[in-house]
Amino acid sequence: MLAEKLDNLRVVLRAYDSCLVAYSGGVDSVFLAYVAHEVLGRGALAAIADSPSLPRRELDEALALGKQFGFRVRVVRTAEFANPSYLANPTNRCYFCKHELFEELAPLAKVEGFAVIAYGENASDVGDFRPGAQAAKEFQVRAPLKEVGLTKAEIRALSAQLGLPTADKPQMACLSSRIPYGEPVTPEKLRMIEQGEGVLRDLGFYDVRVRHHELGGHSQASSPESKVTEPPGTTIASNGLETSAFRLKTHLARIEVGAAELPKLLAEGTPARVAEALKQIGYAQVTVDLQGYRRGSLNETAPSRPSVPSQLVGQS
Repeated sequence: MLAEKLDNLRVVLRAYDSCLVAYSGGVDSVFLAYVAHEVLGRGALAAIADSPSLPRRELDEALALGKQFGFRVRVVRTAEFANPSYLANPTNRCYFCKHELFEELAPLAKVEGFAVIAYGENASDVGDFRPGAQAAKEFQVRAPLKEVGLTKAEIRALSAQLGLPTADKPQMACLSSRIPYGEPVTPEKLRMIEQGEGVLRDLGFYDVRVRHHELGGHSQASSPESKVTEPPGTTIASNGLETSAFRLKTHLARIEVGAAELPKLLAEGTPARVAEALKQIGYAQVTVDLQGYRRGSLNETAPSRPSVPSQLVGQS
């Protein structure tokens, strides 16, 4: 059955004649880029979107995989952070990200003569809330893994057969997915998340998320002699100097690791070590989610739900 699905995928890709693969370095896109290269040779190109939402180590690993297995990789700079709709972090944030990606890939495919743009949606994604799929539909981007019925588990199994090190790679999603819907996405938050997750990965944790939450409060004006009587954000004068009364935003890190990894995280000395490292990054408070990592945990408190489908499960 697996061999038949892989053969069917090769048939589909061969029919494309040439293919530009939207590449992320994750399980699905690495597998797709590898098989596309196997079938189409230089008629295939993998394009990875670089922006603050992509961890540096993920970018480095994705580029290294292309070199290791001989498929071409092009880095494309995307500008979703110039889009206020993306930064506002609505429940369909992924739509704006994917729309920006395909808006960059469409002219690239046209100029360089790639007949088809493809991405790594698979059969396991059917039924998920995946706003990016709408953007793919608008740009006529193909999903060959889904078309031949390959599930995530089957892609992992085939990846292992092909010798791809991503066969057992943890599920990944962009760094913006760590911020609750409705809380703004900023490069500074993503930097903190990336560094925080790096701390945990360097300690050997496999399934890792640092969920980033805002904490609100009021600061005093910068001068201790100032008496703040104006609303937050008002610039006032004190002793001839301008000072500013502002709302202080601090940050809480809610750590998720795999359920089987929780004892390791809670082992003697580790909580203090992790907390200190994350406070150095800029977190005011550090907590551990005792339910462990689970896909879409931020959706549990999403401010609103889209009309389709009935459950939010797309954010990782």
